[in-house]
Amino acid sequence: MTNFEALLQVQERDTAIDQLRHRRATQPERSALSVLEQRAAELEARITQTSARRDAVAARQTQLEGEVRTLDARIQELERRLYSGTVSASRELQAISAEVTSLKRRRSSVEDEVLAAMEEGEPLSRQVEALEAERDELDSESQAMRAVLAEAEVAIDAEIATESTARTGAAGAVPPELMRTYEGLRARLDGIGAARLVGSSCSGCHLVLPSAEVARVKKEPPDALVFCDQCGRILVR
Repeated sequence: MTNFEALLQVQERDTAIDQLRHRRATQPERSALSVLEQRAAELEARITQTSARRDAVAARQTQLEGEVRTLDARIQELERRLYSGTVSASRELQAISAEVTSLKRRRSSVEDEVLAAMEEGEPLSRQVEALEAERDELDSESQAMRAVLAEAEVAIDAEIATESTARTGAAGAVPPELMRTYEGLRARLDGIGAARLVGSSCSGCHLVLPSAEVARVKKEPPDALVFCDQCGRILVR
């Protein structure tokens, strides 16, 4: 086997590895997983927003309930004074009674606000629960998708390892200087650094070489390094 035939084998292995890496990067499960992750992120934002609203309502309800307890304690204290007999002055009794009446009105108003907060908070709590359940379903779906993707990646990685081993073996038969030239061209020319001349066409760029150029190339010694005058790749005759 000539150096150039060995180089073509290296090219074949490199092309196979590039295709496998592309296949790995474009697995359908990867894009599907990306969609699921986007949905999960949007859902998490909704959960955060709705939870904040629920918590704000709950905090307001707690504050109002505390005010009701304070009002109850004050009313009970005043009523004890009112009916204990320790206060005998009519004007003071009237003042206490008026304050009790005012506090009870306030308590009633605050209790209405507590009920309103409860009515506002309950649907928010249910909404958060529903969103969290949806998130859990998405998480399960994503985990299953990751498992499928991981299995596919393991299989592709095994193929890449096989091709890499074959590539190493083929590269051992190529002189280092020729390999360096090939690697430089491959880096610049979409992964193809060497191509076979088929008839008058370069299999790398698929362009037809001028007849005079084909004649010149065919006159070159078998060990001469020639390039496609259309794309610059190494031509293997």
